[in-house]
Amino acid sequence: MSLPQAKMPLGADDYLAWEQEQPCRHEYIDGEVFAMSGASDAHGTAAGNLFAALHTFTRGTPCKPFIADMKVQVAAANSFYYPDILVTCDPRDRTPEASHVKQHPCLIVEVLSPSTEAYDRGNKFAAYRQLEALQEYALVSLEARRIEIFRRDATGHWVLHPFALDETLELASLDFRCPVAEIFEGVEGE
Repeated sequence: MSLPQAKMPLGADDYLAWEQEQPCRHEYIDGEVFAMSGASDAHGTAAGNLFAALHTFTRGTPCKPFIADMKVQVAAANSFYYPDILVTCDPRDRTPEASHVKQHPCLIVEVLSPSTEAYDRGNKFAAYRQLEALQEYALVSLEARRIEIFRRDATGHWVLHPFALDETLELASLDFRCPVAEIFEGVEGE
């Protein structure tokens, strides 16, 4: 996440209309607008590898993955974010009204960078936890070459499931498995 734009007291509807006219992406957090910075080669490669695996896996199912340019709305936090990857299986996210904004993802993935890691683990995760449909939140660490899955359990608590480079990633929300090493294939130093 980068620094906020000049203070613009925008409501959510105003933001959505304004955002469609902008040449670059902006997140909206409770009335403030933040320009999104570009990603590194390593970031794009890891996100692309996981997206490709999820895209192949969900083909022919009601689930659909999106990468980087799809907004997710967290109405309870009055916010719109651009996760690195989101997957939704909810029919409400397939309507024409949901063509630019999804509200019911079952999985959100953020690839960590030094400038966003604290935010992705803290305030952004706190906002995402307010999404009723969200079952898993994945953090991909380029530096540590590991993936941390925070999974909502039957009691509503979020439980950490870490996966190291030599393990098999398991996403229970989709019944998806793949070697962690495949996600980091081609990823060079961050």
